[in-house]
Amino acid sequence: MTKKRRLGKTDIEITPIGLGCWQFSQGSKGMSAVWDAVNQETINGIVDTALKGGISWFDTAELYGRGTSEQTLAKALTAAGVRPGQVVVATKWWPLARRARSIEATIDTRLSCLSPFPIDLYQVHQPFSVSSVAAQMKAMARILKAGKIRSVGVSNFSARRMELAHAALAAEGIVLASNQMRFNLLDRGIERNGVLSSAKKLGVTIIAWSPLAQGVLTGRFHDDPAAAAKVSTMRRMMNGFSAARLAKSAPLIEEMRVIGRAHGASVAQVALCWETSFHGETVVAIPGATKKAQAEQSAGAMGFALTATELSRIDELSKAAR
Repeated sequence: MTKKRRLGKTDIEITPIGLGCWQFSQGSKGMSAVWDAVNQETINGIVDTALKGGISWFDTAELYGRGTSEQTLAKALTAAGVRPGQVVVATKWWPLARRARSIEATIDTRLSCLSPFPIDLYQVHQPFSVSSVAAQMKAMARILKAGKIRSVGVSNFSARRMELAHAALAAEGIVLASNQMRFNLLDRGIERNGVLSSAKKLGVTIIAWSPLAQGVLTGRFHDDPAAAAKVSTMRRMMNGFSAARLAKSAPLIEEMRVIGRAHGASVAQVALCWETSFHGETVVAIPGATKKAQAEQSAGAMGFALTATELSRIDELSKAAR
């Protein structure tokens, strides 16, 4: 059984790998610009595969199809025979052009979309609210004390904003559980901008989104560069799909192939294992999936450990690949 770790300083326990559910938006409300639609039957299979592989938690958001991802996740968990409380569910409030009072005004809608599953972690999705960080955290504290959520997190917050959120919650007797940030072997900005060091100091978990750089770190596009042309424009803009970027990261991919063979693991599994172990238990990851095989592969990243030498070698080549 995969060893779980605490979510920040809360009493919630999660596996090092969760399942990101952005792809479960079924192409609705503008999400087709990023992901092709995945039907409910396929989503059911993905979630069931993730559960059987040992994944214990799922991350979704209001923005992902304006509740569609939340609803399809709840249906898939129900289809898998999961009862409320048996897994950890995280979702997010979308702050753009909204005030903090929207957190309380919309929480019942979030709970309805995820019904019958409770919200274990509720996160501010982006630092775009017209209200202060303190006001947002006070609103979060009120719904937590009302029993509507179990813990509070943020997403894409700078070190300074994260520290402000932590302090505002501490004044309410609540801990900041997490900060969801882009982090992978081709984008390690949190190691340089103070987010990671601050998170370690405060005891905040970093939830790594895009841990496989939208598929670049699977090695698929290094094997078949022409396949990058089939990826959505938005995904290509976010990651290193260009021929030059693929060439630069090729030595890293090749080394992970070699390391993977020693562990019976894929390139993607090696990448995920590195990301969730190089910084101890501070970083967890939420790879997404549009196929059952991808969920199975992600879960498999928890089935082996990299040696100190392997971790160091990947670290070195990763820095050269950026």
